[in-house]
Amino acid sequence: MKVFGSKARGTRLERIQSSPRYVNGTFQNTPVPGPGEEGAAMLPMLAEYLFGGDRRVPSAPLPMVNPLDGWRRPPDTGLRATWLGHSTVLLEIDGTRVLTDPVWGQRVSPLSFAGPKRFHPAPVEIEQLPALDAILVSHDHYDHLDYPSIQRLLSTGAPFVTSLGVGAHLEAWGVPTERIFELDWWESVQLGDLSITAAPSRHFSGRGLVSRNRTLWSSLVVRGPRHSVFFSGDTGLTPEYAEIRERLGAFDLVMLEVGAWHPGFSHIHLGAENALRAHALLGGGALLPVHWGTFNLAIHSWDEPAETLVKAASAGAPLVMPRLGQPIEPARVESVDAWWREVEQTAIAAPVPTAAFTQAID
Repeated sequence: MKVFGSKARGTRLERIQSSPRYVNGTFQNTPVPGPGEEGAAMLPMLAEYLFGGDRRVPSAPLPMVNPLDGWRRPPDTGLRATWLGHSTVLLEIDGTRVLTDPVWGQRVSPLSFAGPKRFHPAPVEIEQLPALDAILVSHDHYDHLDYPSIQRLLSTGAPFVTSLGVGAHLEAWGVPTERIFELDWWESVQLGDLSITAAPSRHFSGRGLVSRNRTLWSSLVVRGPRHSVFFSGDTGLTPEYAEIRERLGAFDLVMLEVGAWHPGFSHIHLGAENALRAHALLGGGALLPVHWGTFNLAIHSWDEPAETLVKAASAGAPLVMPRLGQPIEPARVESVDAWWREVEQTAIAAPVPTAAFTQAID
């Protein structure tokens, strides 16, 4: 099936094999996990995932904003973000536009008839996006690398910046080689005024039973002449975030995954509370939570990541939590609109004030 992608060959395979993260035929997290640490809790969780949990899908349509009018005007501050669902964000940074982990497909699965299905349509279609300067793909999981979306993005002409090895999938799907930039950690590519750097994350990869960890996973840093943005991709909490701050900080906007979390795989997904710890390690900046509110990928309630984050970050991190499709300039956000509470028809709490992040790492 074409949706599985392709294996690396030739010079691409040689680059993979020369990576310090590639050991005994697969990529490894650093520090290297202990025996059985990764994946040990997955099988006992399977029944719970299939049959457990409550309110995993919203009971009503999620509110969303049509961003097209907002996109027609450049951001006054030079930095604007539009969350389009899950980990897909349109970044407008210093006169350029960058799209992260584009997923417009109905299911994040190799099958069109089975697998996690989205709660809501995307606020806009791919064909309605403004001209793009770069498309970022953090790793090759189905909820981050979506075959039908890549097919529709071919006509944009935009370059793809991704983790080492993922380019084999893109090339097999018709992306021209000259539009693919694959990065190992700490490598950068310069695209006009944009510098894009791959940085550590703690996760895994694979699109089939025999492809686990054959491609790299990364966080990504986008830096323009005036602003810098951190995008986590998927990750567990890692001390390497302090090194990212030292080498690539400070950040005006930090986008961290908060959903699809469970204690059994906290080593590969942050969750809301660890996202705040990661935010502190990165040195702060406005915090935009991603990787939630679109697909049923975990046992927790669909809105639990947002509620946990708001409660844990009160008088702490400067949260940026826009509605789907709402273009928002982080420098102008003064409070949190708890829009997700409208969906369950509960009383809307008073706006939560934001402040400089002062919470110390545990």
